[in-house]
Amino acid sequence: MKKLSHDEITVNRSTLETIETADRMPLYIVLDNIRSNYNVGSIFRSSDGAMIEKLILCGYTPHPPKKEILKTALGATQSIKWEYLKDPHEAVLQLKEQGIKICSLELTDNSIPYYNVKPSDFPLCIIVGNEITGVRQSLIDLCDFSIEIPQYGIKQSLNVAVAYGIAIFEMRKKYDLSKG
Repeated sequence: MKKLSHDEITVNRSTLETIETADRMPLYIVLDNIRSNYNVGSIFRSSDGAMIEKLILCGYTPHPPKKEILKTALGATQSIKWEYLKDPHEAVLQLKEQGIKICSLELTDNSIPYYNVKPSDFPLCIIVGNEITGVRQSLIDLCDFSIEIPQYGIKQSLNVAVAYGIAIFEMRKKYDLSKG
């Protein structure tokens, strides 16, 4: 086993010139009131790694070109489609009109484990909420279902960027399996 060099790794990667032909997973993400520039940058970078369709930043979620986001995203703000909409409800309602299922990444009285999402749930939008308060109830009310990451220790949740990464790579696995 040999560690690959940067040049060996980049041979099979998309470039900014070819990114439009990448196999984007039909996954839309609504970020609502994320406080940390670094969490947003990390979410951009994970979004690139899983090649999601689009990030929609809402509320007071910071957005590019803030230097902390750009530093953490390492260029992913250029490869991931994104937009800023102040009102997350508007974003969610627009996606629902397009026939996209809506899901929150949140502990609810009826949430399912994140790994139980089905390929038939795509295209899918996942709402990710504030680091402290999570996804607000008025957005959960618009959801078709909610997913959670089971916790086994004393803490109730993970860092928002970590939870996001876990969830979207499971979504990528489900999407890839559905393609055969």
